[in-house]
Amino acid sequence: MLLAVDIGNTQTHIGAFDGEDLARDWRLGTDPHLTSDELAATLGNLLELDGLDYGSIDGAIVSTVVPQLGPEYRRLCERHIRGEFLKVGPNLKTGMPIMVDNPHELGADRLVNAVAAHARAQGACVTVDFGTSTNFDVVSGQGEYLGGVIGPGVEISLEALTARTAKLPRIDVSDPGAAIGRNTVAAIQSGFAYGFAGLVDGVNRRLADELGEEATSIATGGLAATIAPRCETIDEVDPLLTLRGLRLIWELNS
Repeated sequence: MLLAVDIGNTQTHIGAFDGEDLARDWRLGTDPHLTSDELAATLGNLLELDGLDYGSIDGAIVSTVVPQLGPEYRRLCERHIRGEFLKVGPNLKTGMPIMVDNPHELGADRLVNAVAAHARAQGACVTVDFGTSTNFDVVSGQGEYLGGVIGPGVEISLEALTARTAKLPRIDVSDPGAAIGRNTVAAIQSGFAYGFAGLVDGVNRRLADELGEEATSIATGGLAATIAPRCETIDEVDPLLTLRGLRLIWELNS
């Protein structure tokens, strides 16, 4: 099995692939202070819960936007996994030309999403990742990474709102049921569900105008299932997009 690990600022998404099939996946809160031994214990427990162990893993690929965790996962894999360890970066083949001013600035997760989306769409595409930030990444019909947009994240915006207002409660973003909220919680839920849907549609339309060709828009990330159904410009939702991209990059480099 291949272990694919996507380390975000807020969450870490881990998947175990059996060939092309995702056999298991787990989501954890990201703690940048964890050591390789602590990570190994946590991962070992997760594997055991699903009837697996480290002996089931033949290799691992990691993408991270938290620099200090990359070496810790490398040490974990060196001690517990018998196969190769890959970390997404400039040294790996992705099959995708990066047409931005400084490719080294591009977040690993954004590139991985772009690779997965282009393989799925087989043409021009835009990924919308609802993570700590809301990221839009644009790929041409020729498979070139053209750039993108970084906007505010849903959870961070909600935290900022409730931290700076005395009477608004902290809520979870969920289906508001209607745009007109008839109580405070429903009003906040509506503001975030429809407000971020409007942000996505507005950005996607501008990207389409600049791209000049029809593009498939694919949403991913923890809140994609809540926001995307209210968007007019999202074609597909795939919460596993980043893990699928990691598997594709593994195949190109193994």
